[in-house]
Amino acid sequence: MNAMNNAYLVQRATRSSQVGLAVLCVAVLVLASLPFWADRALLRLVVEFAYYLALAQMWNLLAGYAGMVSVGQQAFVGLGGYLLFALATRFGVPPLLAVVLSGVLVALLAVPTALVLFRLRGAYFAIGTWVAAEVFRLGLAQVGSLGGGSGQSLPAGIVRQIGSSRDGREMLLYFSALAIAVAAVLLVYFLLRSRQGLALTAIRDSEPASGSLGINVFRTRLMVYVLAAGFTGAVGALIFLQKLRISPDAAFSVQDWTAAVIFIVIIGGIGTLEGPLVGTLIYFALRSCFAEFGALYMIILGSVAVVMMLKAPQGVWGLVSERFGWQLFPMQRRLVGG
Repeated sequence: MNAMNNAYLVQRATRSSQVGLAVLCVAVLVLASLPFWADRALLRLVVEFAYYLALAQMWNLLAGYAGMVSVGQQAFVGLGGYLLFALATRFGVPPLLAVVLSGVLVALLAVPTALVLFRLRGAYFAIGTWVAAEVFRLGLAQVGSLGGGSGQSLPAGIVRQIGSSRDGREMLLYFSALAIAVAAVLLVYFLLRSRQGLALTAIRDSEPASGSLGINVFRTRLMVYVLAAGFTGAVGALIFLQKLRISPDAAFSVQDWTAAVIFIVIIGGIGTLEGPLVGTLIYFALRSCFAEFGALYMIILGSVAVVMMLKAPQGVWGLVSERFGWQLFPMQRRLVGG
């Protein structure tokens, strides 16, 4: 029996994944040094990139691995932002601690939301997530203590708690954004390498078959939904901590926090850990080239997404991986002779 067990080994890493991890580690170190030599415009661009990367990883976890296509992720971005303002202005919670607590509270709010939405399937689930987001938006627009429909700004006293100077505040928010992006990637990576990750893959491939194998489909999906919601809420809180102002339309924007994220994941490669990273790079490159063209910019993005879905539904990284067999993360499980 022992000889048989030693006959094969499960290999995760490949040469490309080892090189990829080394490149990613170097990239993170370079980004960590950026505040000490780069200008303010570049720092803000990296912060925005980090937000979108984290949001894309969470949506990819939902849709790409758990099979739950949501068009209402703006609900958790908005809830995270509003909870930050409520905790900081009404309860005196320090801003950075309020970011963490906002994520926890959004995760708790996601539980009853999931119990309603999980009664729906397919397109009905997607529409239900959008309806839920609209309910949250309209409800918070009626709360006068949080600015109502016009929103509110963060008081100067709370802003000073983030940093005594503008440079200090921007550096702190920069490292917070970088940390939350790295944490999002690592969270998905370790989740997918666990037993729950195998369960997610089985559910995505065939829900009836996974259930017959003893996987608790409801519990696994609820875990992923709540986890993605909480992390998205923390990202939303950090976004509006940087903006220093919040309003219902900005917090619950479908275009900013859901449509752009879906575009990123589809272009990069849905159901892959590398896809959101590649998609975010492509999205920012297209935006820098075509954003000045106004409405034409959205048409170009839509056209690119449609062509990609028709010609290469696996996304850019899917094409690269299929052609060259590259990996940036050691995610495969292959049996090799022991």
